[in-house]
Amino acid sequence: MTVEAQSRVQLAAAHWKPRFVANGIDVNDFERVLAAATDWRDWAPRWQRVGDEHLSLAESAERKGRLVTATEAYQRAAWCYHLGKFLWFEDRALHDLLRERSVATYAKALAGLDPPGLRIEAPFEGASIPGILRIPADAARPPLVILVPGLDSVKEELYAIENEFLRRGMATLAVDGPGQGENAPRFPIRADWASVITPLLDHLRSRELGLDPERIGLVGISMGGIYGPRAAAKEKRLRAIVALAGPYDLAECWAGLNALTKGGYVFYTKSRDEAEAFERAKALTLRGVLGEVRCPLLVIHGGKDRLFPPEQAERIVREAPNATLLLYPEGNHVCNNIPYKYRPAMADWMSERLGATD
Repeated sequence: MTVEAQSRVQLAAAHWKPRFVANGIDVNDFERVLAAATDWRDWAPRWQRVGDEHLSLAESAERKGRLVTATEAYQRAAWCYHLGKFLWFEDRALHDLLRERSVATYAKALAGLDPPGLRIEAPFEGASIPGILRIPADAARPPLVILVPGLDSVKEELYAIENEFLRRGMATLAVDGPGQGENAPRFPIRADWASVITPLLDHLRSRELGLDPERIGLVGISMGGIYGPRAAAKEKRLRAIVALAGPYDLAECWAGLNALTKGGYVFYTKSRDEAEAFERAKALTLRGVLGEVRCPLLVIHGGKDRLFPPEQAERIVREAPNATLLLYPEGNHVCNNIPYKYRPAMADWMSERLGATD
């Protein structure tokens, strides 16, 4: 075992434990894997093993007709598979297997969610933008909030965030765009997210889903905090945007990124190496874009964000004509160490902008 391999395990734990615990991973499972994965190569196989344990619990419960128990166990299994591969590229075959298992396992939970999840596939450049649509019970033409993941997050990871909006009378659609989740093998990360959101909105309008097409918001998480404003600069059907812990300019932040995150950019941009990934990062900027974002924009950031300094958020707010900054001095990246603060504030703000009733 090399020092670097060991340090990558500790790096993953230090940066992402709050995120995954806040999004559904059992803290005991996290500690168990952390104790066992002394080498970075062990990380994904260990999480695969824990995911398989939860999958076995799910299948056993389903055979006995215990659907609530089965649904929750399928979710835990899917989250474990995702955590195993999210920034782990030591074995491409295992990475791909865990991506596929995460999607397939979470799909088994959709019908049992409250409210249920419906798979959406919007045609996109010869493939699709897959999404999970959830509509609050007894809602008549509710507004819709599109949830856009970041560099290494996926639609299946956003269940806890979805629930904040659903409880306030808004429908949610968590998607995998270019370079994300199911679309990671198909498309590299791209800056032009209007090219993603426009066909997605067109597809939703063509379906009889009971949504209000005049009340659509978007929440972009981490790198999604660049994608959302860039989409809203061109796609005026978006009525309100949340940029959650996103950068103003990725290239400006590049030197301060940790090794795992840089490796993620190499992989998800389909670059040959870090130098090429850095060149591609230069397109991921809000410079010259924010003046066209006319809808309300809420920028949420943590003062202790180790990926994107809070000064990046302050620049976004200065340049966007209708922006508000919500800065939590104690918050880490995505403020996952204080989800009980930022998530209700974010959902309440969106509810007020879209006219939802809770």
